[in-house]
Amino acid sequence: MAQGTVQVTHGGASRWRRRSGEYPTLTAALAAAGDGDVLSIAPGTYRENLVLRHAVTLRGPEGAVAGSVRIAPLDGVALTVRASAVVQDLYLEGADRAAPALLVEEGSPELSDLRVHTRSASGIEVRGGARPLVRRCTVENPAGVGISVLDGGGGVFEECEVVAAGQAGISVRGGHPRLERCRIHHAVGAGIAVTGEGSGLEALGCEVYEIKGTGVQIAARAEARLTDCAVHRTSADGVTLDTDAVLTLAGCDIHDIPENAVDLRARSVLTLSRTTVRRFGRNGLSVWDPGTRVAAESCEIHDSTGDYPAVWISDGATVSLDSCRLHDVPDALFVLDRGSRVDVVDSDLSQVRNTAVSVSDGATAQLDDCRIREAGTGAWFRDHGSGGTLSNCTIDTVQTGVIVTKGADPSVERCTVTSPAEAGFYVSAGGRGTFTACRVTGSAGFGFHVIDGCRTSLTRCHTERCARGGYEFAEDGPLAEECTGDESGPRQAAQAAGGALAGARPVMPGARTATAAQGLTGQGLAGQTPAQAGQVPASPAGSPADAAAAPAARGSGEVLGQLDALVGLDSVKREVRALTDMIEVGRRRQQAGLKAASVRRHLVFTGSPGTGKTTVARLYGEILASLGVLERGHLVEVSRVDLVGEHIGSTAIRTQEAFDRARGGVLFIDEAYALAPEDSGRDFGREAIDTLVKLMEDHRDAVVVIVAGYTAEMDRFLTVNPGVASRFSRTITFGDYGPQELLRIVEQQAEEHEYRLGEGTGKALLAYFTELPKGPAFGNGRTARQTFEAMVERHAGRVAQLADPSTDELTLLFPEDLPALSAPC
Repeated sequence: MAQGTVQVTHGGASRWRRRSGEYPTLTAALAAAGDGDVLSIAPGTYRENLVLRHAVTLRGPEGAVAGSVRIAPLDGVALTVRASAVVQDLYLEGADRAAPALLVEEGSPELSDLRVHTRSASGIEVRGGARPLVRRCTVENPAGVGISVLDGGGGVFEECEVVAAGQAGISVRGGHPRLERCRIHHAVGAGIAVTGEGSGLEALGCEVYEIKGTGVQIAARAEARLTDCAVHRTSADGVTLDTDAVLTLAGCDIHDIPENAVDLRARSVLTLSRTTVRRFGRNGLSVWDPGTRVAAESCEIHDSTGDYPAVWISDGATVSLDSCRLHDVPDALFVLDRGSRVDVVDSDLSQVRNTAVSVSDGATAQLDDCRIREAGTGAWFRDHGSGGTLSNCTIDTVQTGVIVTKGADPSVERCTVTSPAEAGFYVSAGGRGTFTACRVTGSAGFGFHVIDGCRTSLTRCHTERCARGGYEFAEDGPLAEECTGDESGPRQAAQAAGGALAGARPVMPGARTATAAQGLTGQGLAGQTPAQAGQVPASPAGSPADAAAAPAARGSGEVLGQLDALVGLDSVKREVRALTDMIEVGRRRQQAGLKAASVRRHLVFTGSPGTGKTTVARLYGEILASLGVLERGHLVEVSRVDLVGEHIGSTAIRTQEAFDRARGGVLFIDEAYALAPEDSGRDFGREAIDTLVKLMEDHRDAVVVIVAGYTAEMDRFLTVNPGVASRFSRTITFGDYGPQELLRIVEQQAEEHEYRLGEGTGKALLAYFTELPKGPAFGNGRTARQTFEAMVERHAGRVAQLADPSTDELTLLFPEDLPALSAPC
């Protein structure tokens, strides 16, 4: 193609019109043109090195075929931009391996619809203070980098494409570009590489694929944020972070990766939200080294194509997973090495071929409100120093629920194992562990199987329908207290346990130990319900036990009887009975074909901590379920931390999720006034309130909402949104317990644990509770229970000095066992 002419159209004052006209070369035209001039280039090939020093417009002729204007020098930079010029519809070629084809050094030029086909150092290079706007440009550079942003350069790249690169598709060193809806593919080494302190990148809606190497690399203190991006079909890892790198992935999709989907090391920090990782050959998430951290929220990792754990955490790294799903993988979570830790909240681990959670070599795992199902092993704490906590978790359809071996010492609280093929909980080889209020149902083997003299502690555990028996202990077995069983398999409970529980040692002096002959009953060891010992402890928010503990099977009369058995709360009991009567009569009127008065079931509970608000909320849900008003009647307890997110939009999602967990039951919001602090400013708590008000209106029959807190603060809370007060039918005030009522709670605690109050102890307790300072954090019922526990501890210290104590000495509590009065709480 022959070189054409260049038409310069002047855009300035008339005295400069001499610059207008046709020029034989681009160099000549640029020498004559000034700011505002338009250079229209005729079709042809121009073997020139162009430099734009003025804010001109450089473009191909209107209506010409794309690529008809080619800038193709034999060496050097084809086009250098040093001004806020406009460049459109050009085809740039470079052949210099030491120079870029297009160099942007200064200004904020607009570059659009360019095609850069080159075999040079880089296709487009931005450096210095340049901030170009690059639209719909295509770069092909099989010999070097597609786009380089260096030394303070930046700019915005919209709908651009790197179709091939012999090195990284986009390389950032010391620059800060923004990519929007760009595609990077068929690069070598990395699709996107951001390296060095001060380097940063933001990508929105971009796609990185068909990379011979790693999809995205962030290293050496660089930072990046990818939103709604996709990384797939690489030959190495999908995303890597190294040496203090920081990356945020939001709404991204990483898939079809033969190695690690995401790998980070050396104190790097990764934040993920709404991100999916799927079809990966090694680890979905691989985290190494002390100081390396990952925080993932609402993410999904699934469909592994290899034989490695979905999440691997080692060498002192830490990972937190919140509301995540891991499924269809060989193993879900492997955490190993001292200092390594994983925290998992409200997450699902399912379809796991081997082990859902593996903890070894001194590592720690904390799982709260999680669900594990269809796995070989639910959780395995493997060796000495390994531990952590499983709290309010459900484990369903596994070979074994929880395994503890070789000196590992986890704490397992309020967890339920359903339908294990072997055992619910299995402890061997010197394993330890503390199991509190755990439950095994429908085991094909034992419920709890503890062997090899393991020093395990079980408290208030329960088994049902375990084929081989609820409990199997070694001779010198674990500590066991208040454990019960209701086996209905081929062998009865006493036979299945083999008498092993008879050798278990009680935790508290005088407490009964579950034995094959005496304790495996559905009524509990002391034959008492939890309410008879004061108030029923609350379950944490979103507890998996919410569904298991749904109490709809009992009649309203029985539940109201339990309410009446609570200490004190006379006015509260009257309010609840009046509300229950209205609901019951309304139901009967409807059955008779009459109109029923509309009763708003949402309530406000006000009063000090420890006055029974959570307990009454739980019983209220059970009453409504027994009347057919609610489907399940379970309680989901939340507070501000469970509802309020850290960024715009996350609060509504959290509030919706909490509301969904409470469907068919009661959503109990403790300290609800914290959602509307007096100095709220830009606080997201108001978003939670607004979301809640709308959900209560849209699903008025699905969930009962109870908000609770101090009286004055709740009065203010009811005024923060015009719809709040109208959603709640009434306020129930919980008065403080008096000394006589606190004494009664202590008496119930003593009765439950087979202690007695000695002569003068009741009078001493009354005086103690009268004089006890009552600061703003005074716990009322909790204070009574803590007082009893302190008395038992002091009693034990006294009786332990006796050589052969009598039954009275083992059971009687005296005034000297009372703790000293403390300062106001």
